[in-house]
Amino acid sequence: MLAVYAASQSTTDPLSGLVVGERPDPQPGEGWARVRLRTAGLNHHDVWSLRGVGLPAERLPMVLGCDGAGVDEEGNEVIVHAVVASDGWQGDETLDPKRTLLSELHDGTLAEYVLVPRGNLVPKPADLTWEAAACLSTAWLTAYRMLFTNSGVKPGGTVLVQGAGGGVATALIQLGASAGYRMWATSRDAAKAEKAQSIGADRVFESGERLPERVDAVMETVGAATWSHSVNSLRPGGTIVISGATSGDAPGKAELTKIFFKQLRVVGSTMGTRDELAHLSRFIVQQRIEPVIDTVLPLSDAREGFARMVDGDVFGKVVFTVT
Repeated sequence: MLAVYAASQSTTDPLSGLVVGERPDPQPGEGWARVRLRTAGLNHHDVWSLRGVGLPAERLPMVLGCDGAGVDEEGNEVIVHAVVASDGWQGDETLDPKRTLLSELHDGTLAEYVLVPRGNLVPKPADLTWEAAACLSTAWLTAYRMLFTNSGVKPGGTVLVQGAGGGVATALIQLGASAGYRMWATSRDAAKAEKAQSIGADRVFESGERLPERVDAVMETVGAATWSHSVNSLRPGGTIVISGATSGDAPGKAELTKIFFKQLRVVGSTMGTRDELAHLSRFIVQQRIEPVIDTVLPLSDAREGFARMVDGDVFGKVVFTVT
């Protein structure tokens, strides 16, 4: 089968280890299903894997990709849930200390076929396009859990998204606006700021800019570079929900005094559950949300999509068509 995989890793030149070529067709074992993919999505996770983060070298070659949608062996149209729990785990799979994502232990979705546990298949709503379905399993699911499970914000509240442009940030803006939140965002790029407003952001501010009023929650994926601004932007009793730290996880000022004095909550958030993915897919259809897609490319041209992500020249998702 055609697949996009990591053959080697480099911290400085991640694309050097990327191969678009043939891999053996996978054969499912007991309890697992084989999905013929129609579309797949690219994530920063895939670039980090090529840099050697989260993917041990002894597991190479590894087919990359967490997002995907396709048809199972019974002909059902499905979305692939990327969080794979360990054997025997019961309950919220994101709390399983031995959980993995597709492309960490098991081959991922940037291929013609992928194997997943049968319980990881989510029915694809008929009105959901294949391209939209390929966006949901990672960035959109992360955003859904951040907003609706972990933020505690009610409709009518104000939410700040740090760093407009990435897949999680655009999903947060679109989901929040559709749910009745006032969505604010920050950006260093004027073009991305304009695009953020076009998809539902009420206002967009320069990174680090003082806000006209404090917000109920901050959605934090940037980390060290924006942490102090996030803390200072919250009203007393507000919440920071953090799902990533692309600029580093050691801020110069932890702001601990402000956190306890203002009784702020800091909530870690990782991916989401299969049930949350099912609710997300229905919410997308019910609210007629069209996930922002930066680029659609055939899988054979995957290197071009990876290069765009490495260069930071992306607003929304990069989607690959497999057939």
